Amino acid sequence: MAITCSSSSLICFSSDFASSSLNLFYSKPNIIIRTHLLFCPRNQKPLNSSVSDKRRNRVSFFSGFSNKRVESFKEELFQAIKPLDRGAEASPEDQSRVDQIARKLEAVNDIKEPLKSNLLNGKWELLYTTSQSLLQTKRPKFLRPNGKIYQAINIDTLRAQNIETWPFFNQATANLVPLNSKRVAVKFDYFRIAGLIPIKSPGSGRGQLEITYLDEELRISRGNRGNLFILKMVDPSYRVPL
Repeated sequence: MAITCSSSSLICFSSDFASSSLNLFYSKPNIIIRTHLLFCPRNQKPLNSSVSDKRRNRVSFFSGFSNKRVESFKEELFQAIKPLDRGAEASPEDQSRVDQIARKLEAVNDIKEPLKSNLLNGKWELLYTTSQSLLQTKRPKFLRPNGKIYQAINIDTLRAQNIETWPFFNQATANLVPLNSKRVAVKFDYFRIAGLIPIKSPGSGRGQLEITYLDEELRISRGNRGNLFILKMVDPSYRVPL
């Protein structure tokens, strides 16, 4: 999850039960008939299979259309952010276009309670952000994070980890505090400089993050300062250190 942290260039991303098939009345077929008639008024014929099939086909059609639309939006988003170097090369016009495409996906998000979804678990790679404290565009390129940047989340333990690669290899771990089914508060507990030197968080490393779109390969989040974060899943089995 991406949450911005102004003091650091680290990533701050910021039952129903199973229905039983009850085999009732198998030994009493006459009761089965009466039970069937109870739900069929005398002047109304039972729903025939052709009508039922038509309804199923209609549902299948709309479901397939919705899936195609989502895939189309995702492809449009990937193509828009591909040349932008995670957002470092994005003009205001580029940012506006990416935001508009992201909002299309957010509007058709099927997962309404992402913090209850196992799809959130694992390691995510940052593809794009508008966070300047993360991109560090005012620095020379050799002083910016140039390698891949990851964030890992385990919703069962409410833990998150942000991982920079080349050239700094910084890391941060945090506790997550759900505020509702989409938004979390992020409280960092440890930073690791160059991935080796642990430093306890002074308590100021905090933020919030709302997950606005989630599926098995893509996550879109928005921080409490208005920044946009787009990430792709790379390792759903990854576990954050406790």
